[in-house]
Amino acid sequence: MNNDDNRFTTTLLQWFEENARPLPWRGIGNAYAVWLSEVILQQTRIEQGTDYWFRFMERFPTVEHLAEATEDEVLRLWQGLGYYSRARHLHVAAKQVVQLGGFPKTAREIMRLKGVGPYTAAAIASMAFGEDVAAVDGNVYRVLARHFGIDTPINSSQGQHLFHDLATTLLPAGKAGDFNQALMDFGAMVCTPRAPHCLDCPLAGSCMALANGQQGILPVKLKTVKVKNLHFRCVYLRCKGYTAWLRRPAGGIWQGLWQPLLFEDDAQWQALLSSLPDGLMPQLFHGGVKHVLTHRVITADFYLLDTSSRISLPEGYQWIDEQDLDNHAMPRLFEIMVGECPRP
Repeated sequence: MNNDDNRFTTTLLQWFEENARPLPWRGIGNAYAVWLSEVILQQTRIEQGTDYWFRFMERFPTVEHLAEATEDEVLRLWQGLGYYSRARHLHVAAKQVVQLGGFPKTAREIMRLKGVGPYTAAAIASMAFGEDVAAVDGNVYRVLARHFGIDTPINSSQGQHLFHDLATTLLPAGKAGDFNQALMDFGAMVCTPRAPHCLDCPLAGSCMALANGQQGILPVKLKTVKVKNLHFRCVYLRCKGYTAWLRRPAGGIWQGLWQPLLFEDDAQWQALLSSLPDGLMPQLFHGGVKHVLTHRVITADFYLLDTSSRISLPEGYQWIDEQDLDNHAMPRLFEIMVGECPRP
């Protein structure tokens, strides 16, 4: 490590000592707690994620408790966080840990757990077990790209290797956990995506992006995925206290979660309308509900179809007691629908 690199690392650790966020999973040496926090926070704001972390730790205080739960219990507790594959992988990995007789202690071994990638493995290994390994996430990419003036795209193979090697070079021996967390906090609190706090930055004097007016340009990310717009008609079908729902199969979005009658094109919708008895028609109670996913923007219309006799259901659907619906994990979009649906 040269003098400039050493100054960067030393300054960052000093800043962290004075400004570290007081997060409940820090400094307790609990690999399960750290792992749970990392999985929850992958696609979640820290304020919301912390609440979920407490709920999970209260319901499943150890990895053994989580492993013994059913998938429905885990998905139900996860409801509202989205990206439900994280919850399913979390559950599978908990069973793996129990089978191994305890948490693996190195990043290489931790990566063998279901759903655990290089960043999460390095974060757990450095924070819980003190392994000298760099954890590179979005905050780290941003801080390093701006400070060192790197315009290599962070989502390219070349960029990922470059930034990982740089973070490893900067890593202080024996303090990897603190350094990794310092970079994360610094990126979240000072070197923010928009309107970074450059005037208050202790690294301002050596920041290449600030010197060249590139804070709004760095880091560089290649655009690779086109956002898809979808229109859903969602029908809450009710009959004498029962409602028709389907557990979504594997593959695609929301696998393993429950959905009401759902129609994605006009032909399906017209087929439903033509199959209904005379005088029976779905009643719109909320139209144009927007729901944004990573690569999809869904616009949904919510309908109520209240009937006194059960109609034929599409394949896979089943009648569920409305009183038991809370025990069925569903995406946030349908949770909103249920909450707004008119009561009899």
